Amino acid sequence: MAGEFELCPGRRVGGDQPCFIIAEIGQNHQGDLEIAKRMIRMVKECGADCAKFQKSELEYKFNKKALERPYTSKHSWGKTYGEHKRHLEFSHDQYRELKKYAEEIGIFFTASGMDEMAVEFLHELDVPFFKVGSGDTNNFPYLEKTAKKGRPMVISSGMQSMNTMHQVYQIVKPINPNFCFLQCTSAYPLQPEDVNLRVISAYQSAFPDIPIGYSGHETGIAISVAAVAMGAKVLERHVTLDKTWKGSDHQASLEPNELAELVKAIRTVEKAMGSPIKQLLPCEMACNEKLGKSVVAKVAIPEGEVLTLDMLTVKVGEPKGFPPECIFDLVGQKVKKNIEEDETITEQVVENHVKKVKC
Repeated sequence: MAGEFELCPGRRVGGDQPCFIIAEIGQNHQGDLEIAKRMIRMVKECGADCAKFQKSELEYKFNKKALERPYTSKHSWGKTYGEHKRHLEFSHDQYRELKKYAEEIGIFFTASGMDEMAVEFLHELDVPFFKVGSGDTNNFPYLEKTAKKGRPMVISSGMQSMNTMHQVYQIVKPINPNFCFLQCTSAYPLQPEDVNLRVISAYQSAFPDIPIGYSGHETGIAISVAAVAMGAKVLERHVTLDKTWKGSDHQASLEPNELAELVKAIRTVEKAMGSPIKQLLPCEMACNEKLGKSVVAKVAIPEGEVLTLDMLTVKVGEPKGFPPECIFDLVGQKVKKNIEEDETITEQVVENHVKKVKC
């Protein structure tokens, strides 16, 4: 059983805990604080556990030339990549306002720290956990510094190899035991053939003492529901208010109705996982009473006769008698009264049935 830990106050992940659902707002707020608040409320109303953003300190995430390069995409909010990113980046005070708003309406709030200085700010902001985006998963100095903050960590694995993930585990585990890995493929939107849900099972085998989850960039909800059925204990999906809005992430995001349906489907699947013990359930009793079969006499059987298999058959009988799985155990038993053809074989007509009939 994978280890459990408290990801947010009062909310544990792993083991038999329900899947923790992260709604990744990211930068789908279009740089508008009021839209961001609408999205926080939306994900709360849809049943997600956490509203997540992406925080960058741009001069620490990008070098000068990267920020100065022309950005002519249809998704651009500025002439250069730096102008584009600055339009989408909230200030520290705006982040404080968003966190306060999330707390007021009752949903956990965090962000991916996209560089070391962003992590410093999020630590000061007192987010419940750090999300490590795929782009920083092989950034080992960043991982070490983030792990040393002592907050739980959710680490995505897009663009990484299994060897790298083993290295990540070896770096983080001795410093901070409260972390999990998310299977992720960094493509937007993600095609089904590139999802590789079986990596979830591979991670569960390779890292049995930490929870494993899934961060999806596909369209629709089916693959994410399947991930939970495979044991994903944390699920992250991008969300939007409108897939047609400007921005490269909107197309691979869930609109409110889809997010609500995803949450509902996950909670239904969790109930359906149930128990590994196979047994007749109380809810099956009515069907068993109506259609469950019994051993009946294929021919008339006189008192004192020793039962043979060719004397017996299986039918839906009235009254109920020995269940079909007892038919071989009845062979060789003596009957203590006459049994008519097509009559149910009951305990009352078999000698010493308690001792001799094992079933």
